[in-house]
Amino acid sequence: MADAQIRVGIGGWSFPPWRGNFYPDDVPQRCELEYASRQFGAIEINATFYGRQSAKSWAAWEKEVPDGFEFAIKGSRYVVTRPQLADAGEGLGVYFAQGMAALGAKLGPILWMLAARRKFDRDDIAAFFKLLPPKLEGIPLRHVIEPRHESFRDDAFFALCRDHDVAVVFGDDDEFPCIDVDTASVAYARLQRMREDVPTGYDDAALDAFAAKGRKWRKDGRAPYIFMINGAKERAPAAALALQERLR
Repeated sequence: MADAQIRVGIGGWSFPPWRGNFYPDDVPQRCELEYASRQFGAIEINATFYGRQSAKSWAAWEKEVPDGFEFAIKGSRYVVTRPQLADAGEGLGVYFAQGMAALGAKLGPILWMLAARRKFDRDDIAAFFKLLPPKLEGIPLRHVIEPRHESFRDDAFFALCRDHDVAVVFGDDDEFPCIDVDTASVAYARLQRMREDVPTGYDDAALDAFAAKGRKWRKDGRAPYIFMINGAKERAPAAALALQERLR
């Protein structure tokens, strides 16, 4: 997969400070997704963490974005916050029944973000991975996990991820550990240290380093997804555009 597209994007598409900052004045709010999806290769949907989206919304989103674009989807909190992930079978069934299959080829990776207090439990993670469906109505699914506890820096965890083709998030974050490891056919970065005083969120040196990392992931045979998520979120579109330009 050395020729895989390096997809750069943002988290969500509706954020008031982006009006006039990223969205031109002549783009109405109802057209924000249509506009943003033509600037980036992917967008991460956060709303799915908090609740189900309507079948009508999934179908509408599919129509609004161009061919070749992908949505990365955050997994439900009702799945990842339960005491034992091994008990998530019913929650996973409900989550995947909300209509996202309407995205078809535009359905990107599914992100499972774990609570910061959750420690690595090999048996529980192994059981959870076995519950993750490989397909949804014939659409291949790619799963990503974001552990936020240092105990996951464990070869046993990495082996489980490799066995199930689950990617581990590369997180540039002040609060949580960054576990930079190759475990899957996908590479997934969530960059969260943008600064308001830097017009592009990250300075040139940081953007150059992220670009080099993206190219390495692709060279290693992984499909890279890089999202500007948090920190000075008002800078996210500019940061993503600046990184994307380096990767052209």
